[in-house]
Amino acid sequence: MPAKVYYDKDAPLTPLRGKTLAIIGYGSQGHAQAQNLRDSGVNVVIAEMPGTKNYATALEHGFKPVTAAEAAQRAQVIQMLVPDELQKRIYEADIRQHMTKGKALVFSHGFNVHFGRIMVPDGCDLYMVAPKGPGHLVRRTYVEGSGVPALIAIERNATGKAKQLALAHAAGIGAGRAGILETTFKEETETDLFGEQVVLCGGLHRLIQASFETLIEAGYQPEIAYFECCHELKLLIDLIYENGISMARYSISDTAEYGDLTRGPRIVTGETKAEMKRILDEIQTGVFAREYILENELGRPVFQKLRQRGLEHPIEDVGRRLRGMMSWLKDKKGAAPAAKKASPKKR
Repeated sequence: MPAKVYYDKDAPLTPLRGKTLAIIGYGSQGHAQAQNLRDSGVNVVIAEMPGTKNYATALEHGFKPVTAAEAAQRAQVIQMLVPDELQKRIYEADIRQHMTKGKALVFSHGFNVHFGRIMVPDGCDLYMVAPKGPGHLVRRTYVEGSGVPALIAIERNATGKAKQLALAHAAGIGAGRAGILETTFKEETETDLFGEQVVLCGGLHRLIQASFETLIEAGYQPEIAYFECCHELKLLIDLIYENGISMARYSISDTAEYGDLTRGPRIVTGETKAEMKRILDEIQTGVFAREYILENELGRPVFQKLRQRGLEHPIEDVGRRLRGMMSWLKDKKGAAPAAKKASPKKR
């Protein structure tokens, strides 16, 4: 049975009227959701650390950031939009004591709730609003008059009004224009982690690197290898995004489609799928969550080493040089840092 999809007509903003909504963290999702909610008529307060880039950005956008504790004290709805690994510490230090009866705690990813690191006191609502797109897209589409689809999930419905509040919240960031679907914290967390590790990030990035290495080792020019294994990927992804895999196959040449259908199964084999199942099991059982939490507690030694190794991969230098020749890519905001200047990501 198809999932029910909610739109603006199903999600009036009334439940948020008269409430103050605190955004804890003015990073990628924070800046987008805060501005969209404010433009939708919601009273928004921002929590950020003075002296940070995100603090300065919030000021530029017309907000007056305060501490997480002050924001939580003032607000009836508190949304955690700091990185997963920081949420528990900030919640315990600054927010928990302000979670009084009738308030709501909100997440855009279920990691800390699903794996039992954060839970609200009795009498408080706990829900999720998770846009299915990066922050800059959430903001841009809202300004253009459309929106990015979002998921909502209700973990604790103490007031009996958590779903109406979640729908209003999702509509306030523009998701009601595109579609709102209901899920659970468990489903969102496990499928989100799986997609990141197996397809969107881990699988895709390693496939690009390995195919690039294969051509270089066979004696082909690095520039040609980059175009064939990385650059042209966007063209195909756009086709899939707009019309699905079947239409993408229809749009490519018969030679390409035949190669796709006959050679693709030799790349993603039964062994590959078996490994996918093992990765999913690690997510479902909490193995990955415990590993990631421990990695952060130890100062990220493995994470930083692997990140640096990725920055030093030959495809990065070739790609940076070729992109510099492309006049339509003059905005370098999304450019990867040079290998010797690697620094932790900021949200």
